[in-house]
Amino acid sequence: MAYDAELADRVREVIPLGLDLTEQRMFGGLAFLLGGNMAVAVSGQGGLLVRVDPEQTDRLADRKGASIAIMRGRPATGWLRVEADAVRTKRQLQSWVDLGVAQASSLPAK
Repeated sequence: MAYDAELADRVREVIPLGLDLTEQRMFGGLAFLLGGNMAVAVSGQGGLLVRVDPEQTDRLADRKGASIAIMRGRPATGWLRVEADAVRTKRQLQSWVDLGVAQASSLPAK
């Protein structure tokens, strides 16, 4: 499954201006990177993959439509999958993008 181009456009609309943002196709999706660190990706599996504070992973996974991402068969602390239905509105999408941007911005640039 290819990533949702419309969702990618919506992500572009809500990412704050003036950031060191790059886009890169990865794993069938489109990743948005800040300083070389992935903040959020429009997943080829649908919805988003969002980088979050590892200490907040479990709490944020309790939000509707969110779950801890499974990578290489294991739960990935600091990464959430967010279903497309959970980012239908601009407000919902903004909330998840802001979390990813905040986490990626807190990391040293690569």
